[in-house]
Amino acid sequence: MRQTVAERISNRSPHGIAAGIASLINSGELAPGERLPTVRELALDLGVSPATVSAAWQRLSGLGLIISRGRSGSFVRATNRQWMPPRFRPLARQSDATRLDLSTGTPDAQLLPPLDHALSRISPGAATSSYLDRPVIDELDQLLRKQWPYPVESLTVVDGALDGISRALDSILRFGDGVIAEDPGFPPVFDLLDHLGGVRLPVGLDHEGIVVDDLAHALNHHPRVLVLQPRAQNPTGISMSHRRAEQLARVIGGHPNGEELIIIEDDHSGSISSSPLISLVEWLPQQVLHLRSFSKSHGPDLRIAALAGPPRLVDPIVSRRILGPGWTSRMIQQLLYELLSRAESITQVARARREYRNRQQNLVSTLQHAGVPINRPGDGLNLWLPVGNERSAVVQLAASGIKVAAGSAFQAEAGEPGEFIRISLGQLRGDVSEIGGLIADAAR
Repeated sequence: MRQTVAERISNRSPHGIAAGIASLINSGELAPGERLPTVRELALDLGVSPATVSAAWQRLSGLGLIISRGRSGSFVRATNRQWMPPRFRPLARQSDATRLDLSTGTPDAQLLPPLDHALSRISPGAATSSYLDRPVIDELDQLLRKQWPYPVESLTVVDGALDGISRALDSILRFGDGVIAEDPGFPPVFDLLDHLGGVRLPVGLDHEGIVVDDLAHALNHHPRVLVLQPRAQNPTGISMSHRRAEQLARVIGGHPNGEELIIIEDDHSGSISSSPLISLVEWLPQQVLHLRSFSKSHGPDLRIAALAGPPRLVDPIVSRRILGPGWTSRMIQQLLYELLSRAESITQVARARREYRNRQQNLVSTLQHAGVPINRPGDGLNLWLPVGNERSAVVQLAASGIKVAAGSAFQAEAGEPGEFIRISLGQLRGDVSEIGGLIADAAR
């Protein structure tokens, strides 16, 4: 192992040594818990001073990749992540010691509306007086229906976007059913489909949304469900155009297998998206479940989203929930109502929407100025960036204290062509010139 480590390090600066070790750890060639060469051993093998290796070790320790145990030596950090779904684990390989974490879609806490006033207005009426009360409180139900982008037949509240997708799939999907999934797409959806026995039917994306020909081909396999993100698609930031939505609806409506297809629309970043919402409900109202989450705009820990559609699709979800959690906390519902109706909160969410748009444009402008071609900025919290080598880019940025997400986690099928990283903008505050320069270097 000692010889392998030395052979894999070509750049013998502290930064280069740290990057080489990080690459071996991230690839699995250095396993969790494995003992590393001592500082003096590696310095001798590389022909550098012990101080140079020690500086590299300090950087790796700061990133949470290795741990020192005194005289016993330094070891690859072994962290138990088995409680995480498979596609989440790669994102957790580095610790919170990362200088700047751009790997997760967590919103900027400074841009969320404050909760103090809304909390002070929660009334005793928000409490549950009976287990048979309606799952959604009246004032929130009325407000959501008023703000919904189309007339609503049935509406309920669930514990976040992923909970809504999970419950919809539980209600609709049978083992072995085909599910049309965006590629690239949201990794937890892939994990959910694997867990439920759904067969993924990947469809590609262009700058207007799902590729029409890919959808037509997937429909030949008798799919049961289509899961799509109509705007601020994660990871690409693509928002579906009205023209593309009409084309997709025409293909579905005209295909022999299209009538049985159920469409789950995940509008996870609606309130902070700069693009208008385009929904297939306009053409296929009886086949669409539309989900709107408030985590990105109003706070991840609220764990609340609204789900609407025809009664034949919504009512079984409500009925099944009664046999589990029953309902989303009515106090949380009251809190969301206050946030959605109070002028100060509405203003703050609008400010966040503008700020995320500015961050997206500033980073894209910086990268373009550095010679990294990007056709157009996306929408929402994420930037999908093509790179020369995905693993190299992730490791190089990690060695600089910047954590990004490897694009392979977002691919519906392993081995698809293209090298990408996903950059999330939640923590990208202020001047982006330095960070943009480091990202540009890694992308090349």
